[in-house]
Amino acid sequence: MILEMKVPSPGESITEVEIAEWLVQDGDYIEKDQAIAEVDSDKATLELPAEVSGTITLKAEEGDAVAVGSVICLIDTTASKPESSPDSVASETPAPVVDSPSPTTDSKSTYASGTASPAAKKILAEKEIDTSAITGTGRDGRITKDDAAKAVPSMGKKIDTEGRDVKRTKLSMLRRKVAERLVAAKNETAMLTTFNEVDMSPIFELRKQYKEIFKEKHGIGLGFMSFFTLAVVRALKLFPAVNSMIEDKEMISYDFCDISIAVSGPKGLMVPVIRNAENLTFKGVESEVKRLAIRAREGQITIDEMTGGTFTISNGGVFGSMLSTPIINPPQSGILGMHNIIERPVAVEGKVEIRPMMYVALSYDHRIIDGKESVGFLVAVKEALENPQEFLMGNAIEKALEL
Repeated sequence: MILEMKVPSPGESITEVEIAEWLVQDGDYIEKDQAIAEVDSDKATLELPAEVSGTITLKAEEGDAVAVGSVICLIDTTASKPESSPDSVASETPAPVVDSPSPTTDSKSTYASGTASPAAKKILAEKEIDTSAITGTGRDGRITKDDAAKAVPSMGKKIDTEGRDVKRTKLSMLRRKVAERLVAAKNETAMLTTFNEVDMSPIFELRKQYKEIFKEKHGIGLGFMSFFTLAVVRALKLFPAVNSMIEDKEMISYDFCDISIAVSGPKGLMVPVIRNAENLTFKGVESEVKRLAIRAREGQITIDEMTGGTFTISNGGVFGSMLSTPIINPPQSGILGMHNIIERPVAVEGKVEIRPMMYVALSYDHRIIDGKESVGFLVAVKEALENPQEFLMGNAIEKALEL
């Protein structure tokens, strides 16, 4: 029996995926539930498991965009599993490099590569752009009308690449979607950023005193994200406009706080969501942050775990960023940027002291959030972080930390 394996739907709004990588080769014998491919949607990279055991015949190539429901491979279930032997092991050894095709040979290159459609050719002519300067995204490398419309004329002399290596790497569907969303956020929102600084001394003292006890009790670390998440939840309750978004001509506000956290994964930026953060304790937040971060970095995160957030926290400080203007995660209206902590001299009650300081930034959509609300929100975050015992723990530290 030959089974046609089709692309399953990764999510309600997703109509196509891209074959990021085949994890098996044409003709291989595969086991049921074995991961056979990684597919990119515009929201995540997912593994595709085999539905049955048998010999596989691939019907799509890496880089192909295929519609949900399309057949991407055939599995012959009547094939018997090959016996392991020294010969079969030897046959799996990669061929020597000298026998490999020349790296300059592109098996996908055809006569159509770099050929512009009539509409694309007209647009490029008007822009005075040569077709050789455009990489086509159409079938077999054809230059489409959309490629021509997005092409930007060079503002100077073309880069001389003679004698120097140049590498072209196709962006994954996830990376392209992230790019589109970031550009949309800049073009379709009235984005503005306000800044403040936070004295992290109180949090340092609390962590120094309780982090070992906390870890021993709960099996997780007491990090900075729980303090920031709970400070954001408190500020969102005080300034509900920041926990809102625009849909057509309406402003939608939420009485819950689903906090998106930016995580760097192997396939790029992932933004999993901590659901109902307003109901979580320090332990609950730290557990969710750890769980989601591990799933994102291992490529196991699902579409549902990355959609529906009402506000985002991004921590550029882990990479050494001192200050930045984070871009809103649409359709949300606000994002808080954390940065690195540096000891700096500050004035405290008329005296200069060395304190661990962090710059924080709030980017917000000025269409529905006014300056008073944005500044007030960031000040509320600051005061909660500088006095967590009172504002986040109700002056009951051990109870708040569930010790």
